[in-house]
Amino acid sequence: QVQLVESGGEQVQAGGSLRLSCTASGRTFATYAMGWFRQAPGKEREFVATIGRFTSGITYYADPVNGRFTISRDNAKNTVYLQMNSLKPEDTAVYYCAASTSGISTTTHSYAYWGQGTQVTVSS
Repeated sequence: QVQLVESGGEQVQAGGSLRLSCTASGRTFATYAMGWFRQAPGKEREFVATIGRFTSGITYYADPVNGRFTISRDNAKNTVYLQMNSLKPEDTAVYYCAASTSGISTTTHSYAYWGQGTQVTVSS
């Protein structure tokens, strides 16, 4: 089992940048594909980005964030990052990281472990 703790969320102006971090417990972090999801008030949780296991380098992004967000991982630090640039008010949401044993995926049910979330607010 793995425990995930997100950090880095805060309020920023539109056009600004933030880097979210998600640190995992345990010694098997590298074996998990990792994902970032977000949930805005009144909306369903939606996929943002995912990165493959180990050092595969495989990444995939949701269309609304492609070209603005970058997911990366540091297996030595048990941490996955989400670099968010050119932020827009519609990026406002609680951001969750998640771990999957079944490879990269864009669907929530593929991820067995979830963090508690971190709030990102983008003001216009």
